[in-house]
Amino acid sequence: MFKAKHSITLLFNANKVYDRQVIEGIGHYLQSSKVDWDVYLEEDFLCRLEHIQEWGGDGIIADFDDMNIQRALAGTDKPLVGVGGSYANAQDYPPVPYVATDNFALVQAAYEHLKRKGLDRFAFYSVPADENHRWAAERENAIKKLTAKDGYDCQIYSGHCTRPETWQYAMNRLTDWIQSLPKPIGIIAVTDSRARHLLQACEHVGIIVPDNIAIIGIDDDDIARYLSRISLSSVTQGCFEMGYQAAKLLHTQLNNIDVGRKRILVAPVGVASRQSTDFKALRDPYVIQAMHYIRRNASRGVKVEQVTDFVGISRSNLEQRFRTERGHSIHTELHNQKLTRACKMLLDTQVNPTEIANLCGYPSLQYMYAVFKRHFGQTPKEYRMARGEAFVDQAVND
Repeated sequence: MFKAKHSITLLFNANKVYDRQVIEGIGHYLQSSKVDWDVYLEEDFLCRLEHIQEWGGDGIIADFDDMNIQRALAGTDKPLVGVGGSYANAQDYPPVPYVATDNFALVQAAYEHLKRKGLDRFAFYSVPADENHRWAAERENAIKKLTAKDGYDCQIYSGHCTRPETWQYAMNRLTDWIQSLPKPIGIIAVTDSRARHLLQACEHVGIIVPDNIAIIGIDDDDIARYLSRISLSSVTQGCFEMGYQAAKLLHTQLNNIDVGRKRILVAPVGVASRQSTDFKALRDPYVIQAMHYIRRNASRGVKVEQVTDFVGISRSNLEQRFRTERGHSIHTELHNQKLTRACKMLLDTQVNPTEIANLCGYPSLQYMYAVFKRHFGQTPKEYRMARGEAFVDQAVND
């Protein structure tokens, strides 16, 4: 009969990218350390707390941002590690070994990213306050401190919880808030899900992203990214490292070593910069319109004439304005947008080059090959392989 040395339960609602990546980090520790653990996780990846005190296992790693989980585990005599958000006030941490994402550093990374883009107006889109969103309150406090230190004001809007019956009302109020903001402005969303609301609201009322409003989220969630026409910039949390450190901390306890109330603070991985913050401090309204059209349609193979038709002025007029603001021609901008997307797809996906050529607006695979040869001295396949190997080498060296 199979019997592992230790039976471990993971209490997470793994319907969010944050939880899934924490669990992935736990799994990596299991593989790399060769611990003999039997890990229990609900088949549908949801957390159920009924009879948790009667559970006969050896250790627990749990989401301590969820107050229901915290209360259910209060007083447990099992080795336990909490995972959740950081707190500015040390007294707010739970009285257990704890691995935290650094909320202040997350917001600081987003804020510094917007500042580097040349923005000097800032806003923050949060969530309504409640006990399960204390991490959001920490992030609000972080942006207040950061902007105040630099002498900036920051508009903060908590918005409304979104459910099917309240969705339209919530989006209408969000739209009202967005329209009231001075522009151009950079908005930090407390999560990628909230950032997606901003992108939808801007599209609905014709506010151009990123030229009028630059948007950055937190989580780097694929779902939020792929459901938006404008690709979303986002701060990547160190969730994988959090899971790894949580498993390591639990392993220490299972070896009968007292860790007390040890806390481990995990910094963000970095910022994934995409279209939603590609702010160039454009001032000419015709160039802003042209850039908006190009970002949305370059990969459809549009020509310069279609851009000028959209903007509604002569080609010579727009070309002159475009060169003044952007430093190059409209044709070059169309070319750059397609090439940037093709490069990104080659590195971030396993889509074959023929399909990438089609999705990026090239008339043929041969045409895309000629572009890559001219720019990089490589075919698309060689470009993918060379940079993939470089990434692996860097990871090994790190």
